[in-house]
Amino acid sequence: MTPSFNQGRFIRDAITSVLSQEGVTVEYLVFDGASTDGTVEILREYSDRLRFVSEPDRGQAHAVNKGFRSASCEYVGWLNSDDLYTPGALRAVGDFLSANPDVDVVYGLADHVDTESALLGPYPVESWNYERLQEICFICQPAVFFRKRAFERYGLLDESLHYCMDYEYWLRCGRTRPLAHLPRKLALSRLHADTKTLRERVQVHREILRMMKRKFGAIPPRWIHSYVHVKLEASGMGRGATGLVKERLALESAWAFLRYNHFIPWSELRRVLGRLR
Repeated sequence: MTPSFNQGRFIRDAITSVLSQEGVTVEYLVFDGASTDGTVEILREYSDRLRFVSEPDRGQAHAVNKGFRSASCEYVGWLNSDDLYTPGALRAVGDFLSANPDVDVVYGLADHVDTESALLGPYPVESWNYERLQEICFICQPAVFFRKRAFERYGLLDESLHYCMDYEYWLRCGRTRPLAHLPRKLALSRLHADTKTLRERVQVHREILRMMKRKFGAIPPRWIHSYVHVKLEASGMGRGATGLVKERLALESAWAFLRYNHFIPWSELRRVLGRLR
């Protein structure tokens, strides 16, 4: 299943990566948000091999949820229109889930690629650890696959989220039972300037902070520090070691801890005071 909106320059590659999978029967659904960049014309070229709907929606999470509701297959994958599956990925996932009937959600390895699909490097995927997942999102979204019953057990994506709907879902599912890790490369995640996660990094981190606060009651220090660094970089202050940068980091970190967690842990207070000195 693919959610899509104005990604006409990439969607053909995404489609090809799905339809070229061997050894599996694929039900391919595309939910497009009324694109105006030629996406619909490309989708029509493949209308005999996929089903698509192009209509206004309420954002990415809404489009993905429409796909989850509409899927009739036992195993479901979510591939954004600018990402790709690796050859043999669907067969590997199908074999794994068949051999592990208790698994609801499985995630694999992935690489980052650029606009020309050239390799940039591996996505930092890690073995399953729920406490670690609360500190860093080590799961690559296009390399995640679901058993259809997962949506009955854990619900659908939170449509109030615009950036971290996938991360919230991993946390929600993993809180109940572990996600399985398949150490095989399943997907290519494309990095380009128009992706929300790169174009709107401060908004992404703010949404993650609000989500973590709502879900756990407090935000892990690692996420607060990451937010502060991103905020300073957006204001033109890099990760340098100058006194001004250190002081600004200290003050912004202290304010973020007070704003979101309403207290500063002793270890963090010592770090703040050390930077101010």
